[in-house]
Amino acid sequence: MSSTSLPATRLPRAFAPLRHPVFRTLWLATLASNTGMWVQNTGAGWLMTSLDPSPFMVSMVQAASMLPVFLLALPAGALADIVDRRRFLIGAQLWMLLMAILLAVLAATDALGPWGLLAITFGIGAGTAINFPAWAATTPELVPREDLVGAVALNGIGFNLARALGPALGGFAIAAAGPEAAFALNAFAFLLLIVALVAWRRPASTRSTLPKEHLIGAMGAGLRFVAASPAMQAATLRACAFFLPAAAVWGLLPLYVRGKLGLGPEAFGLMLGVMGVSAVGAGFILPAIRARLDRGTLVFRASLLVALAMGLLALAEHWLPAALAMALYGAAWIAAGSTLAVSAQTAAPAWVRARAIAIYQLSFFGMMAFGAALAGWLGARFGVAPALAAASVGGIALSLLVRPWRLDPAATPAAREGDTPAAVPMPEAPAAELEKLLGERSGRVLEVVRYCIDPVDRAAFLDAMQEVRRVRLRSGALTWRLYEDVAHPERWAEFWAVENWTEHLREANRLTENDVEALARAAALHRADAPPEASRYLNVPP
Repeated sequence: MSSTSLPATRLPRAFAPLRHPVFRTLWLATLASNTGMWVQNTGAGWLMTSLDPSPFMVSMVQAASMLPVFLLALPAGALADIVDRRRFLIGAQLWMLLMAILLAVLAATDALGPWGLLAITFGIGAGTAINFPAWAATTPELVPREDLVGAVALNGIGFNLARALGPALGGFAIAAAGPEAAFALNAFAFLLLIVALVAWRRPASTRSTLPKEHLIGAMGAGLRFVAASPAMQAATLRACAFFLPAAAVWGLLPLYVRGKLGLGPEAFGLMLGVMGVSAVGAGFILPAIRARLDRGTLVFRASLLVALAMGLLALAEHWLPAALAMALYGAAWIAAGSTLAVSAQTAAPAWVRARAIAIYQLSFFGMMAFGAALAGWLGARFGVAPALAAASVGGIALSLLVRPWRLDPAATPAAREGDTPAAVPMPEAPAAELEKLLGERSGRVLEVVRYCIDPVDRAAFLDAMQEVRRVRLRSGALTWRLYEDVAHPERWAEFWAVENWTEHLREANRLTENDVEALARAAALHRADAPPEASRYLNVPP
């Protein structure tokens, strides 16, 4: 692939990262692949209305495509952080290509039943679960730092655009040649991305002198990072609150078009085509909207707009107001989805990015699978329109409930007047006679930092140590504690433990600039001639 970048002025602001040729090629190929995936989902959903037209089975097509992400995202993200991501992505696409070919052949030969359709849809979803976190974590390798936020946003736009346009294309393919045509298009889309990935010459990464992380340990490190990251928690929670009610449209739309509106696959494609056009238009104006609104406000307003669209669908008896509702839904979906993706990806450093994004995707895809199944159950019990109305009311309630969780980066506390920058406490080098014990089999390592704090600074110190605690846990600590000396209140001891010596060495590589600043703010409150004393202890069974 050529490495010559296009001038930024040739592209609209929203698409400026596409001037980088490698990112542009892979983004377009991924757009084609994601579009093919939603073409397949549309074909599967429509085919199920013939094989088993119950609302529950139709909605289970969406659930089967999303559930593997809920089950496999975390191990897939951990693997993507450990192995070569290019080969990992190629393997995922080859698996999905085989599943897509099998689905097309069985559909063309009338050898496909409802449960077989769900099983192969689940298989394709498994490939999707493997692919998504690896691709998201690859983005920083493809664009310079100044274009990273735009590229992350563009990935979100591309995914949501594919989700909007793919079903429309699938609807027209079904009308022209049946569901097997939609499945064949999906296989072709996977082939395009495989070609693009094979052509990508990924630069060799700097090899670490430390052993590679093990899968289970890497998964645990990812979970601990998210558990100690308020930014990741907020993005995940807000995503769950948005996608849970919004999934009702994707689960019920085939039945809504066929049953409530009394129309065929052409109208189904038209409805989703309207949504796609709306999503494209919203994608062009999103940078201007983001310049005026913070992320939290944008997601909140988009959530209300989605709820309004679902309420309008519930009331509509004619295709025209239904199409208007789908236009509103498409614009709001892409606005919220891409903004949440930006928040999640920028909250995670490179070493854990695929795992953190996997946990984020695990959460919202799990909510989508559950939301689609719940909407199907409500549709079967009470009807499609009441199910959409319930999703509308639920969307409003959830958006209000989670609004206090901030999506924008928190401001770094300003240094107090008179404070001087402090160095992060560093321990002494290990004794030579113990070096042979240090490694992955060392057992747990206890780390200690001792501070001397003026009692008047007690509140400020405790406030600083709240963030220190999160830094230690994000960097790999299994436990963390802070103790105050009961005889000498100015003396404090910070304790934390990591799994082994190798994990201890990884801690330094995992610290971001903000993490180092947080540690230095706590150390700056130390009042003694010598700096805070840092030491490390090996666990020794008696």
